[in-house]
Amino acid sequence: MTTEATKKKPASGWLNIAVDYGPLLVFFLAYKWFSPEGDGDNAAGEILAVIKGTGAFIIASLVALAVSKLRLGKISPMLWLSTVLIVGFGALTIYFQDERFIEWKPTVIYLGFGVMLLGGWIRGKALLKVLLETAFEGLSDEGWLKLSRNWGIFFLFLAVLNTTLLYTLSFESWLAAKLWLFMPLSFLFTFTQIPMLLKHGLSLGDEEEVVQNPPHD
Repeated sequence: MTTEATKKKPASGWLNIAVDYGPLLVFFLAYKWFSPEGDGDNAAGEILAVIKGTGAFIIASLVALAVSKLRLGKISPMLWLSTVLIVGFGALTIYFQDERFIEWKPTVIYLGFGVMLLGGWIRGKALLKVLLETAFEGLSDEGWLKLSRNWGIFFLFLAVLNTTLLYTLSFESWLAAKLWLFMPLSFLFTFTQIPMLLKHGLSLGDEEEVVQNPPHD
């Protein structure tokens, strides 16, 4: 029985994290690589760096989608939605040569997921389990419902934070914050949920799987 359950449990490891955050890292590195040198104003060079970085972001997101299917055996609805929005907003960024589209993409995703999860919670439905297609062993329906509510509230917080930062920071600073602020915040929030999940039946030893499968944008 135990052996069979172990076989059914997806051995995703830290590959989930690479799939979730790898494209964003590629975007950041590509933008830094193509950014014009020096402190002088070079609007054309900045736009070109944004366009090339966005192109790399789109390609990396599609690669991540393929890796998720080939290596993890599935593509979660959340990853599908995120990739579609990355491609859509990225295409608008390249077409109009305006970085505001890619800056607003996280706000749209965070707001959409937040409203969706809280709407499901109000109706007694744990939509996070559906979006992630992840089954944390032993976690009760009540635990999933509370996790959906908590992530819904956190997503709304991230939507407000992203909107505030895109109005107050330069594109380069916003992009750095997206990688080095939002990602640690998401992992920190995930850690804070573990005690609640353990109280609602999460099997001991499955904390690592929870950390490796956080919702993402």
